[in-house]
Amino acid sequence: MTTSAISTSALSRAFGTHRALVGLTLDVPAGEVFGLLGHNGAGKTTTVNLLTTLLEPSSGDATINGHSVTADAAGVRCSIGYLPENVQFYDDLTLLENLRFFARLSGLRRPDARIRDVLSFLDFEGHDNQKIGMFSKGMRQRVGIAQAVLHEPAVLFLDEPTSGLDPEGVRTLRETIVRLNREFGMTVFMNTHLLSEVTKTCTSIGILNHGALVHHDSLANTLAAFPAEDSLEDIYFRLDVTSPS
Repeated sequence: MTTSAISTSALSRAFGTHRALVGLTLDVPAGEVFGLLGHNGAGKTTTVNLLTTLLEPSSGDATINGHSVTADAAGVRCSIGYLPENVQFYDDLTLLENLRFFARLSGLRRPDARIRDVLSFLDFEGHDNQKIGMFSKGMRQRVGIAQAVLHEPAVLFLDEPTSGLDPEGVRTLRETIVRLNREFGMTVFMNTHLLSEVTKTCTSIGILNHGALVHHDSLANTLAAFPAEDSLEDIYFRLDVTSPS
């Protein structure tokens, strides 16, 4: 029996009269790299904010590793890592000082050994005493991944992780996601609009259109269901995912 790392039931969120997410019912098995696709304003970031307890649902519920986002938000937070689209650090502090701060927030009392292990895994050693404010976007993104996995979460949430990265940064991030999944069994939930990266990274996908889930399947099944299409981008538009007017 496959265990669900993420499970939602009629999860919805409204902002006034605008329904940003409508009745999302979704199961992501443990060990998947799941890509959530959709046009700007489709509800992708709202979904991640709900699953990471940054927003409360208007209705419905979700569980992360068995912890309800409505009844056990603290349990959810202890079992997840999160990298927002625009990760924020204390720019006047060094890399090591920043990671020590985040490690203590995650409950690690003696974090230095774990920080060394994570930086080694990310091939990002030798920057301990450099101030974060001097880092490039790609370097900051690696620090963001480091802070998100310091406490060895079972589920990692990434919100538009390739935004603003150059091609080398995109490739490095892709390789890191795949390694976290394969070497540590980490479930990854990723919002993205970069369809080319989905085909190289994700094992399953979902597509949101105006707040509603219009497709959910493995990547392999999705590609096989549209043999006449040349790319995931063509399939995406075949599913009638259109931007709001």
